[in-house]
Amino acid sequence: MRGERRRAQTSESGVLVVGLGRFGSATARSLVALGREVMAIEKDPELVQTWSSKLTHVVEADATHLEALRQLGAGEFSTAVVGVGSSIEASVLTTANLIDLGVGQIWAKAISEAHGTILRRIGAEHVLYPETEAGDRVAHLLDSRMLDYLDFDDGNFAVVKMRPPEEVRGLSLAEAGIRDDYGVTVVGIKAPGREFTYANVDTRVGSQDVLIVAGHVDDLGRFARRP
Repeated sequence: MRGERRRAQTSESGVLVVGLGRFGSATARSLVALGREVMAIEKDPELVQTWSSKLTHVVEADATHLEALRQLGAGEFSTAVVGVGSSIEASVLTTANLIDLGVGQIWAKAISEAHGTILRRIGAEHVLYPETEAGDRVAHLLDSRMLDYLDFDDGNFAVVKMRPPEEVRGLSLAEAGIRDDYGVTVVGIKAPGREFTYANVDTRVGSQDVLIVAGHVDDLGRFARRP
């Protein structure tokens, strides 16, 4: 009875993670750090051994087999992450099995556009491209004053953390005219030794400040590349 109650609590509030490669294990570890319970399924016994003491539950099983997932209670989870990436066939079969078991929200890793298209067509709600997204983010950081970069809406809109260009230092946002000149909005600012605060027209930009700026990707790039 205790084990059944434990699994029920996990399935209601926890996340099922299939595959403990780099992406799956990093996701599972971060979820645990955030206080979420995680049940991980991995067919490699070495990875099972490595992660068994670090996650809530780790089970050695082949998620491409529907019956194995059913016996593990995978269908009781409302959210699942499919981190299988080395085999498109295994990724698709695992995702299809979870859909058949009634898992409502599935986040699936894809290694190509074609792979992602298949995952969406069979019903994966969220398709992720970790390698592509990481490469795109690094490219933006290398090419400008950006310290961090997060895009939305298929790459058309982004929020960035960046150092202020010389031309706006010492000015208030109203005086700097950033939105008029570049079409981007400074939504937050952090002065050295202080917390981030919301920005307004009277906020003054210091040379050592960090800005949180939102806008179209092209406009952000133009602003962040200013000297």
